[in-house]
Amino acid sequence: MRTEETLIAYLPKQPSAGKLEYFVVLESINNPDKKIASDHVIIRFKGNVPAWAMIPHILFMFAAMLLSTVAGIMAIVKDEKQVLFGKLTLLFLIIGGMIFGPVIQHYAFGQAWTGIPIGWDLTDNKTLIALIFWIVAVWANRKNPNLKLTILAAIVLMVVYCIPHSLFGSEFDYSQGKVVTGLITRIVW
Repeated sequence: MRTEETLIAYLPKQPSAGKLEYFVVLESINNPDKKIASDHVIIRFKGNVPAWAMIPHILFMFAAMLLSTVAGIMAIVKDEKQVLFGKLTLLFLIIGGMIFGPVIQHYAFGQAWTGIPIGWDLTDNKTLIALIFWIVAVWANRKNPNLKLTILAAIVLMVVYCIPHSLFGSEFDYSQGKVVTGLITRIVW
């Protein structure tokens, strides 16, 4: 449909985690042999996520990364405050990733947790891995500072943040009529 100088197309609504792949072909009325085609685009649908869940999730996750980096740097320079910043990192990671993360996942895709042992959602699993490393580092720092574990946990969290969000995430399997997670669809096929 054309509205003055703008072309508009509507795509059919999809269930949460549903995907559509489409491309656009433009053809001139005056010269039908001349066509311009776009690359394929894939869009993924999600449910509405309320701001009361999204905003704290984002803030706590960014703060966890900042605190983790500070803890790692303090451990490198052998500053005892690395213990405090490690504890804060763990707290912010729990609140942002393990409390608000599943809330967002539930609103967006209808399932609160799709990582191990339920599925292979990479976002859930990478958060879990970072959390485990920070639990170990904080636990080890209870009595005697363990600089190496703090540095390792900080590096792991940094690597986790380098992995694209929602890679191998929840997908609606149209043949089954339900939401599945990334790698499961590849294993089943």
